[in-house]
Amino acid sequence: MKRSRHLRHWHAAERRLQALPPTVRGILWTSLAGLQFVLLNALMRLLSQQVDVFQTQFLRYFAALLLLLPLLWHHGLASYRPTNVAGQFWRGAVHTAGLCLWFFALPRISLADTTAIGFTTPLFIMIGAYWVFKEPMRWERWLATGIGFAGVLIVVGPRLTGSGGWYSLIMLASAPLFAASFLITKALTRTESNRVILMWQCLTISLFSLPLALPNWQWPSAVQWAGFLLCGLLGSAAHYCLTRSFRVADISATQSMKFLDLVWSALLGWMVFADVPSQTTLLGGAVICAATIWVARRETRGAAPTQRDEAHA
Repeated sequence: MKRSRHLRHWHAAERRLQALPPTVRGILWTSLAGLQFVLLNALMRLLSQQVDVFQTQFLRYFAALLLLLPLLWHHGLASYRPTNVAGQFWRGAVHTAGLCLWFFALPRISLADTTAIGFTTPLFIMIGAYWVFKEPMRWERWLATGIGFAGVLIVVGPRLTGSGGWYSLIMLASAPLFAASFLITKALTRTESNRVILMWQCLTISLFSLPLALPNWQWPSAVQWAGFLLCGLLGSAAHYCLTRSFRVADISATQSMKFLDLVWSALLGWMVFADVPSQTTLLGGAVICAATIWVARRETRGAAPTQRDEAHA
């Protein structure tokens, strides 16, 4: 009885979600992914301070792969055979390259600054979406891109001196690689289901990351294993939400709610790491917020109430 009632509530929520314009649905999926990514970043920062950074990178995706194996067993191997194998490996290679830079800098940068630097990824995504997919880039999106980049410079600029500045630059260099990975994901949604993309992401990144993890390998404790499994769960859920977002809306339009990540990361950084966001981080975040809130309102008003195909979810 309880199960049937929960299913009815779930189907009712799905119907309400499907009634929303595609851009609004995409923004909601992106916002949910952002919250999960911030939780993931906080947990991985803790783990990367205890375990080698490249081992942390490998175990985060290997744990996700372990969690997905029951689904592979349930649906069968054939249902996870990709149409575009080369695309899956290219996506994994590009994302792994971005992760190497990102993980190297992660233990040395505060959570709020990590998130603020991560705001550059949507900027590269918006430019790439226009260039690769010919998505309509109205003047509002270009203006928001320029203002958002100015906000990032406010956050990163004061840190470009001393050792901390180098780590900020290293993390900043990962942004175009992650943007390329997400653009490849957008292309893969044309032929692949969400679960295939997610499974092959975990598989390819685990394969590419393993050689980097082996030189400084240390066996994790039971608590650390639990942390990596939780990382795998959060990361898989976040990437699933992103893939749903890419499927229903223009990728350039869905980036407008990323400013919420700075709020979550500042709160978590303060509670978990005692990180107090600097004035430049808050000022830069406010500039980014202003740009993204404005463009989000424009996108929501202009969204047409048409439906996109989510049949491959």
